[in-house]
Order: sequence, then structure tokens, then C-alpha cells
Amino acid sequence: MVLGLTAPPGAGDTFLAAADDRTVRQIAEQRQARRRAASFANSRGRATLETLMEQLKEGEKTSLNLVLKGDVSGSVEALEDALFNLDIPEEVQLKVLDRGVGAITESNVMLASASSEPVTIIGFNVRASNKVREIADREGVEIRYYTVIYQAIEEIEAALKGLLKPEYEEVELGSAEIRDVFRSSKVGNISGCIVRSGVLRRNAKARLLRDGAVVADNLTITSLKRFKDDATEVREGFECGLTLGGYNNVQVGDIIETFEMREKVRA
Repeated sequence: MVLGLTAPPGAGDTFLAAADDRTVRQIAEQRQARRRAASFANSRGRATLETLMEQLKEGEKTSLNLVLKGDVSGSVEALEDALFNLDIPEEVQLKVLDRGVGAITESNVMLASASSEPVTIIGFNVRASNKVREIADREGVEIRYYTVIYQAIEEIEAALKGLLKPEYEEVELGSAEIRDVFRSSKVGNISGCIVRSGVLRRNAKARLLRDGAVVADNLTITSLKRFKDDATEVREGFECGLTLGGYNNVQVGDIIETFEMREKVRA
């Protein structure tokens, strides 16, 4: 039996015996200093939360950082193994900064707060004291508690997928053929059209085709009318007048395709 431990030891830890308390404290302080230095070195140069969002927009790799604490070493190891076996694309990485047995401690919170990236502490069948929770709130460190491994795995997997850069696909809305072109000194050229398929919507994205070739892309239907009345949409078989966001190089016979970008649901 060993008395005076501030936290339960981890599996594989070694005990060092010394003749007096002073020597033991010096060795312990030196080891703690080395661990703190190592944790700061690992976190140095990592992105802040703001640059992390920019990385996601640019498709760069990002990571979800965790500190794992459990009631027994077997639970921590099982949870860690299950997390690393998740089917997550390479653009997102899972990092376990620390793991251990016993209650969530102040040192766990300080390690998480030292990172320049967000870190979540996972407590499996263990809790944090009121004092530790207050420190976590002050430092902005998230603590999540679980009693069932699969629930922790499901939520962390969802968080990892939430970090993925959204994927979008183009969905065609409708197409129209230009039957006539009207000149306007106020708004430029107005295209008199008949909707050939689907629906035309005001403010929808559009492209202009001439003889099967795209002559202008990333346009916007800025105005849409049925006769003299403004319209939000015009369906297949009906005639309408529209303008293309300041683009005036339209000709009779041109085809206007409209579309929108929708986020793809990840499997």
C-alpha cells in the first residue's frame, strides 16, 4: 500500500524509492517540469481556433484533441483502441494528448488549456471535482462524461465528421431559352425567355450556353418577371423576363441553366 498519491498511477508506471522526502520531491518536480515542457512543445505552432476554421475552409488537415480518463486502465485502453479504429477520412486526425486512470484532475485541465487547439477531456465512469470544473470553465476546457463506451464513440465520431470540410454538389433547377432581348437603359438587357424544364428562381445561380458551349458561368438571376409583375419563380412551359446580374452579352437562342449548390450528406 502506498499512501500520499495525488492521483492513481497508470499501468506501467514505475516507483522510485529514496532515503528522504526532499529527494523524492525534487525528482517529482523535475519530472513534472519535463512533462510540462514536452506538452508545450507538442502544442507549439498549432493553429488557433480561428485558423482551424480557415484550415477547414481550405481543405487542410485538422485534428480533434482528447484527454482520456477512466475508472480502470482496461476501460481507457478499450476506448482509445475503439476511437483509433473509427473510419475517419485522412483530412481529420484524432489525437490523444494524455490518458490515465482516476478522477479528472487540475493537471488534466491545465494540459488541455496549454494547447493552442481546442481539447476535450473525456471522463469514462469518473468525474471532476467542483474545483476542477471551475478551473475548466475558467480556462474554456470542455469536459464530457460517459458511462457507456459506444455512446462516447458515437459522439466523438460525430464530432470528427463535423470537422470535415463540407462537400457540395451542383443540383440543376431548370433551364430556359431566350426568345427575345429587350434593351433597358436602367437595368441593361432583359431576356425574354420560355422555361424549358424545371423552374427558374430569382437569385438562383445560372450559366449561359450558346450552341452547346458555356459562354458565361457563375451568374445570378437578379430580377424575374411574369409580364409586368415580379415573380419569385417561374415553372416549365411559362414565359418570363429576367436579367443576369449585370451581364448583357445575351443573344436570341441562348440557353440559361440555373442551379444551386447543396451540401452532400456524408455516409
